Amino acid sequence: MILADPRNPTAQRTRDELLSRLPEIEDANVTVVVGGDGFMLHTVAQHGLDKTYLGLNAGRIGFLMNDVDDWEGTVDRLRRRAWESWAFPVLHATLTLKDGTVREVHAINDVALERSTGQTAHLGLTLDVRQVVDRLVADGIVFCTALGSTAYNFSAGGPACHPTLPMLGVTAVAPHHPRLSPIVLHATATGRVQVHDAHRRPVRAVADGVTIADNVAMVVVRIGPKKVRFAWLEGNDFTARMITKILRP
Repeated sequence: MILADPRNPTAQRTRDELLSRLPEIEDANVTVVVGGDGFMLHTVAQHGLDKTYLGLNAGRIGFLMNDVDDWEGTVDRLRRRAWESWAFPVLHATLTLKDGTVREVHAINDVALERSTGQTAHLGLTLDVRQVVDRLVADGIVFCTALGSTAYNFSAGGPACHPTLPMLGVTAVAPHHPRLSPIVLHATATGRVQVHDAHRRPVRAVADGVTIADNVAMVVVRIGPKKVRFAWLEGNDFTARMITKILRP
């Protein structure tokens, strides 16, 4: 199956070019996704975690995608099924809203709490059983997987980590007081955020760039048991990918 971003003309052209050269790819044992990282995350959310996804980059950075710089080489590797897949852990977040409603959500890259108005958020942060800060004044907090560390986490000042590391990243967004530094914890860690003054300083929850809840009172985030499987074509090197796409784009 091939899925191309309908809003991206380059993705549509890439899909058409691929089908003209390799029509049998529709029957491959992977789901080919043509677009950018955002469309890949949207596709997984729509189609589930029980598939293997192979991305072809028609966006800008495309950290989750394979670049199509050489059509003949790309088609040859696809024809030979010359790819390797990796299973990456998925975040699990339990959200408690102001009205007491509880929601369970999953995310591949990150779960973030963000201020919903012009006022800063006041957030209490606990990691495992250790209270880090009772009242963090900031725009929000990002929790990320290693795979997602190169996305929102990196933009917020957190470290870009090798995507295969077993870890949970925690980065404050524009912290005012205290000037909380980013931290990388083992994948067994749990983060909990309590929203203070939620009625006056509302906070929303965002998973992989999509708002999933407003008026959040508390969130508990950990690396869950579920995994997502992505495939890269022969020759992929995660370290080189981080350098060329993130550190020196």
